[in-house]
Amino acid sequence: MIKIDQLKLSPGQGEDKLRRKAAGLLRVNPEEITSLTILRRSVDARDELLLVYTVAVEVKREATVLARCRSKQVGPYAPKVYKLPDVCAAPPVPPVVVGAGPAGLFAALVLAKCGARPILLERGEYVERRQQTVDHFWRTGELNLQSNVQFGEGGAGAFSDGKLNTGTKDIRHRYIMEQLVSHGAPESILIDAKPHVGTDRLHIALKGLRRELLSLGCDIRFGHRLVGLETENGALTALRITSPEGDYTLPCRQAILALGHSARDTFEMLYRAGVHMEQKPFAVGVRIEHRQADIDTAQYKQFAGHPCLGAASYKLACHLPNGRSAFSFCVCPGGQVVAAASETERVVTNGMSEYARDGENINGALLVNVTPADFPDVHPLSGIAFQRQLENAAFRLGGGGYAAPCQRVEDFLLHRPTTTPGKVLPSYVPHVAYTDLHDCLPPFVAQTLEQALPILGKKLRGYDDPDALLTAVESRSSSPVRIPRDENGQSNIRGLYPAGEGAGYAGGILSAAADGMRLAEQIVCNISHFIFKE
Repeated sequence: MIKIDQLKLSPGQGEDKLRRKAAGLLRVNPEEITSLTILRRSVDARDELLLVYTVAVEVKREATVLARCRSKQVGPYAPKVYKLPDVCAAPPVPPVVVGAGPAGLFAALVLAKCGARPILLERGEYVERRQQTVDHFWRTGELNLQSNVQFGEGGAGAFSDGKLNTGTKDIRHRYIMEQLVSHGAPESILIDAKPHVGTDRLHIALKGLRRELLSLGCDIRFGHRLVGLETENGALTALRITSPEGDYTLPCRQAILALGHSARDTFEMLYRAGVHMEQKPFAVGVRIEHRQADIDTAQYKQFAGHPCLGAASYKLACHLPNGRSAFSFCVCPGGQVVAAASETERVVTNGMSEYARDGENINGALLVNVTPADFPDVHPLSGIAFQRQLENAAFRLGGGGYAAPCQRVEDFLLHRPTTTPGKVLPSYVPHVAYTDLHDCLPPFVAQTLEQALPILGKKLRGYDDPDALLTAVESRSSSPVRIPRDENGQSNIRGLYPAGEGAGYAGGILSAAADGMRLAEQIVCNISHFIFKE
């Protein structure tokens, strides 16, 4: 096959024109192109509005065509396709996956497709009931500690923008997106330069993925929480589980821990059980909220509102004289700021948007880097204590009921409490409390944000708009803990495989899912090797 970059179409031109443009570059008749596949699609709105494509084509006499083509846009293409490990016989003691976020779901999928018949444990609810539980919390402030925005089928990513772009390259990423599409995610994620699923479409895909896992013999247990380990001679022998039906001991030789970054009680249990852990840097801050139309204008200028563009996003960062960095994270165009608490009397914010991204506002995390030097002490779980302090302070400042403290940018920079919003209205529910965020943010975080906002406003016009809203506190950007693992993916307890964001090895849906798959592949190889030796 042949790969062609930088094929450009004007809005309104049909993608059928790509064949003729490709033929022109290759100096062949369009009829000689036997197939054309779009690999990537992006938008260029710098000088004029253009759609930019990368395509793969098949042509007659490919070697001859390539030999005479001198364009730098053209080259040979040999796609790499992910291949599952060979099917193994189901072991007498099934492998267990703990957590049904991206890492856990795709680890379970690999194990199930390879015949290992895994058990998947999830402390929260399946996504249909979880949605009802989360909606109830957002309406009433009544929090379910086991099923919420952090816990349940799909993990924390089930209530997000569902972005699938990543800074890492992995052959598994395409496979993950194809699986999501096969279960109801939009096909556009396979070609868009910045793919996103959206909360609404991701929930559809999660239900389809669950049905496939069940059909492959995966035993899925919702409402089952890991509360203890049993070991012998440094190796895992069983898991202790609590469930609605009662407590039980589950024999286990291989367990993938796909806990997510908010399973604090489980981290504490693992530490007591002797699992090695270490502190990890992360970031904290606020959600910043603007009118989507203003960001569209700042990014797209005269092209703002064009139907081929969709809602604009942004990616910003700056390094400051105080040695800190401030950066945007998890930007949700056309979305809302959501209550994401998983513990009582602690306020946590996050962002979410649906596939259409058609809400009034855009929100994103505005974060400041945090290092172990900022933690209260050297304990491996001290980063969790740091997070809890921030979340408690935000709860108190919000006045209870999981109201989030909120402040206009202008007021924040002038150190005066906000009393009423301006042109940007908050999307957070249950509700916000207008106040001064300096009363809940650590001084180094507040000072860094004060320095960063004007700088970022020069990079993106209107980012420091006086009426933009800051809602606190964003504390769950990533895990404050890393569980070290060896070259085979195991912790110091043999048979225990830490995976994904919670273990400190991923930073989003795609990277977490790929990490879970890698560990599942290792377990399949171990199972096959053990059975072969027997």
